[in-house]
Amino acid sequence: MTEFRDALDGESFSPGSPGYEAIRRPADPAYREVRPRLVVLCRSVSDVRRAIAHAAATGDRLVPRGGGHCFAGRSSTDGIVLDLSGLDGISVTGRVATIGAGARLGQVYAALHAHGRTLPAGCGPTVGVAGLTLGGGIGLLGREHGLTCDHLVGAQVVLADGRVVDCDHDHEPDLFWALRGAGGGQFGVVTSLRFATVPEPTTTRVEAHWPDTAIEDLVAAWQAWAPDAPDELTANLTVVSDPGAPIRATLFGAATLDEEQTRELLRDFTDQAIELRAGMPYSDLKRTFADMDPRDLPARALRIRSEFFSHAMPGRTIASLLTQLGEPRPAGRRQLTFTAMGGAYNRVAEDATAFAHRGERFLLEHVAGSTDPWVDRSWATAHAHGSGRVYPNFPDLALDDWAEAYHAGNHARLAAVKNTYDPHRFFDFPQAI
Repeated sequence: MTEFRDALDGESFSPGSPGYEAIRRPADPAYREVRPRLVVLCRSVSDVRRAIAHAAATGDRLVPRGGGHCFAGRSSTDGIVLDLSGLDGISVTGRVATIGAGARLGQVYAALHAHGRTLPAGCGPTVGVAGLTLGGGIGLLGREHGLTCDHLVGAQVVLADGRVVDCDHDHEPDLFWALRGAGGGQFGVVTSLRFATVPEPTTTRVEAHWPDTAIEDLVAAWQAWAPDAPDELTANLTVVSDPGAPIRATLFGAATLDEEQTRELLRDFTDQAIELRAGMPYSDLKRTFADMDPRDLPARALRIRSEFFSHAMPGRTIASLLTQLGEPRPAGRRQLTFTAMGGAYNRVAEDATAFAHRGERFLLEHVAGSTDPWVDRSWATAHAHGSGRVYPNFPDLALDDWAEAYHAGNHARLAAVKNTYDPHRFFDFPQAI
């Protein structure tokens, strides 16, 4: 332990040592009691290489941690956690941003805002930019600008054998292809990412609420409308049930249009009064939605199962989902979250990047406490009409055919990339390619 600490430019902590308990824990409370043998706080690429070499020599499992939001706990281990939070530098040259793998979205948006730039990415400010990108990256600008990984133009990666490679379309192109949507931690430790940014737009914030009336019709109407709305508008829907309270629904989203244009588009969906707040820089908009995003996990442990849908669910299925959602139970919130796809997400070929889900209309998440059996029942009800495709950033250990669900027709090529860059499966975990 002492020898290893002396070999690092950064810091390392073992159980009982000063700083071990203070080191950032995973965001998901379900994994906070997993105690690594060692946590390495990396401040340089050399630190990453030395940590990998140490893990290889000792036989310890090593996992990188950027934001620590993995639903399947892949950023936690009883071996070595490679904490990348010290690699959080952000620089902007023209339209290209170079971002350290330890940066979180709140930092990223603030830094890019200073240059009048941004990225299409998620809402949660504590989500790590690396993990989000490597699994795709869905967000409020995605229907207009595509996935976060669609804007990746290069990355630096430390491989299992200690080599440091820079990849892009012209250098290590197969690795670069795989990093865009296969899911994090598969091929090496990404230490920095280069993005083609977009101009930061001025947005109009959208929010509306419905009580426990006509929610079945609301969901049906949303399915038919939201995925086909103009690219400049993203409107997502959540349906929530708390014990002893009526089911309620919330429409939330944003448009890169002015207030009147946004209101006109929303009239195609509902006559309900909708709260619009125009003139908001995108970076400010993200902060207002952070507490509405179930993926930025709260203090209680959650379980989330999800699936993409290429067609609308029939009315009888929606009715069954809502009945199950509101069934009596002693405690715990349940939530269905519908996220609109379509637009720029689907104007990329399925094999152009590792992200294979380019023909989907929406994503449905079933969210509840980690011990609530409703999650599996609700998922199974919806699954009868789902596409069988699952977002790689929402890993689900209950899947029967995870390779097809996450990667579809891209799995064979991904397996070949894995064999080339990690032939001895140093970076391994359940459902790894």
